[in-house]
Amino acid sequence: MARSATTPKGAVTLTSFAALDEYVRAFADGKLNLLILIGRPGLQKSRVVREAVGSEACWIEGHATAFGMFCQLFRHRHGPVVVDDVDDLYADRQAVRLLKCLCETETVKRVAWYSDAGTLLREGIPRQFDTNSRVAIIANQWRTLSLNVAAIEDRGHVVVFEPTPLEVHRRTADWFWDQQVFDFVGEHLHLIDKPSMRQYVLARELKRAGMDWRGALLEWWNLSGAWLAVAQLKADPCYATEKERVRAFVAAGYGCRQTYFNHASRLRAPSNPPRIVLKNRPPDQAAPDPRLLAILRRRQGVVGNG
Repeated sequence: MARSATTPKGAVTLTSFAALDEYVRAFADGKLNLLILIGRPGLQKSRVVREAVGSEACWIEGHATAFGMFCQLFRHRHGPVVVDDVDDLYADRQAVRLLKCLCETETVKRVAWYSDAGTLLREGIPRQFDTNSRVAIIANQWRTLSLNVAAIEDRGHVVVFEPTPLEVHRRTADWFWDQQVFDFVGEHLHLIDKPSMRQYVLARELKRAGMDWRGALLEWWNLSGAWLAVAQLKADPCYATEKERVRAFVAAGYGCRQTYFNHASRLRAPSNPPRIVLKNRPPDQAAPDPRLLAILRRRQGVVGNG
């Protein structure tokens, strides 16, 4: 997979969730001082980190200010810190200076803030303090905008997460529940350039609303013109035969019969992906809490026979 022009030098590219889990677990276990995780939206980066570090971490969201981050760091000093959705924050010079101090390789780091003295006094926060917090930074994209940003990169492990469509598909099977949507995506993995788990959920929402979810997926995968027309005709259950699809293709003005088959041959998957049978319940059909069932049995006898 081609590396982005904005990928930091020395970054490690991961293509599997197993490899991502390994890095995140090493951070959660206290073995990594700084982890910078970069990857496209919809790949569960934040969820993987959140599940690993648990509730003890200080979670700083992307729209936080540098001053707000300083205050949070004091309140959660010595605990793990996760800076999520940092795409705007790392372009802020004050935030970058703060992160540069926080991400020093020494065990104990000193961070300081020399303005807003009145606010700090009211909040009971000193202008400087020591901390041994470890830091994980999660971003959808990353640019080395200055020497200070480069210094942050140099202090830790920079990981670029670029899983294949099949890898994302397999991971989605752990929690997704709509077999029809799931199978349609699986049959078209060869068309997907930038996989996202959110597309499964959005397609499910369109399906539930009675809308053209198949066509939406094909457009999200950046097909256009005759390519999109052929893919949509093949995905449309209203057409039972290739003869019917060709007739509709020609009638829509996309080209002749041969043009249809030229595009159709290129759209065909080079190999059949493994079919995965989902075992997850829809969110509104989740299994009842066994503790609640136990209480009902004690109060009312056998449940489900009345």
